[in-house]
Parts: sequence; structure tokens; C-alpha cells
Amino acid sequence: MRFIAVIPARYAATRFPAKLMQMLGDKPVIVHTYNNTKATGLFDEVFVVTDSTIIFDEIVKQGGKAIMSKKEHDSGTDRIAEAVENLDVDVIVNVQGDEPFVQKEPLQKLCALFNEKEVQIASLMHIITDEEMITDPNCVKVVVKKNMDALYFSRSVIPYKREQLTNTDYYKHIGIYAYKKEALLTFTGLPVSTLEKTEKLEQLRLLENGFNIRLSITTPWGVSIDTPKDLEKAKEILK
Repeated sequence: MRFIAVIPARYAATRFPAKLMQMLGDKPVIVHTYNNTKATGLFDEVFVVTDSTIIFDEIVKQGGKAIMSKKEHDSGTDRIAEAVENLDVDVIVNVQGDEPFVQKEPLQKLCALFNEKEVQIASLMHIITDEEMITDPNCVKVVVKKNMDALYFSRSVIPYKREQLTNTDYYKHIGIYAYKKEALLTFTGLPVSTLEKTEKLEQLRLLENGFNIRLSITTPWGVSIDTPKDLEKAKEILK
């Protein structure tokens, strides 16, 4: 199968505007994400898709590949769907632009899930034990079936421990997805669903419409850049 990685990159992020162009060491965040994704050697092609000439020009200047997209997309997934609609590709991996420390092993696990023919959509998760993260609504939790397909994603604590002595694992969802091309184009053509509106999690649109999302367990690889505080943490990690 032909695998490509696509990095959606919106300049005007709501919580941290221009975060992808913030300097992390000697390069902007988005360049680290692009370079580290390409360095995995897992993909037939890697490119950034963006509505910003600033991000486009920076990627090209650094020797990377970039595609300009329309500005009015509601999500990075919609932006990716536009970019790949006419490409000859089997599996598209959506790497978030604010993941400068993305590594090979997790992406390799993600791609390997497609060795099972029934897998159309896949993602990643890791175990969390910190109580603050478990109860934090900004930390999206996921519960899975025995075959590792997602049962539900939520900002709430799931599963809820009715008896505190119960031995239960909690998983944080990592927002990196992989899609068969047909599944991606079908997904982005569906209307926003009720659960998606309620939790503000677009993956719930997939579950409400009968799609399965296969999960793989991995380990955390650094920090996502969502706030200025995250950027400072990333600078410390880079050091």
C-alpha cells in the first residue's frame, strides 16, 4: 500500500495564534514536525497543507513540500481531504502540526494496523496514571473493545470507577489519525453529529456513523504545542 503523511497547518490557531511559526531552537515548530515525520522513512510522501503563505513559504524555504488549501475549512481533516482527493494513495496519516517531537515507533505502530484488512481508520493512545490528567477535560480519554476498536472518546473520566479499588487503566487519546482514502473522504462528507457537537470531538462523528477506529498503545513522545507554556516545556525538552 502507498502511505503518505499530511500535516495540516493553520496559522490563526484560536488558543495560541501563530503557534506553528514560533521558534523552537533554530527552527519554527512546524518545521520540526515536518522534518521529524519525514525522518521516520515510513512514507512515500510527506507534505504540509496550509491556508497560510507564511507557513507555505517557510516549508518550501527549508526544502520541504507544501500545498496551499482553501481558508474556510472547519478542521484539519477537511483540509487534508481537499489535498488528497485526487492523489493516488491508499492510507493517509494525519500528523498534527503542533507535534514537533513526533517519532518513528508510534507512527510505525499506527501504519502496521492496516495489515488487518478490516481496518479503515486508526489512531494512537497511551496509558495515563496522573489523576490531574485523568480528570482534565482538555485530556481526551478513550475506552476500547477487546479487539482495540474504540468504544467511546470523552473529555469526562471514562471509565468511571464506581468502586475505587477496581483495577482500571486510563488511556489518553493521541490525536494522530490514519485513514484509508475512501474512509477519509466519506467522513468529511458527513454532517457534524450530535455527540461531536456536545464534546467538541470530531472523532465522535465517526463512531455515531458506524465507523470503527482501531487503536494502538504507544508511549508519550514529548509535548504538543497548544499554549505558550507548552512551548516553554518544548524548549526545555529540546535542550
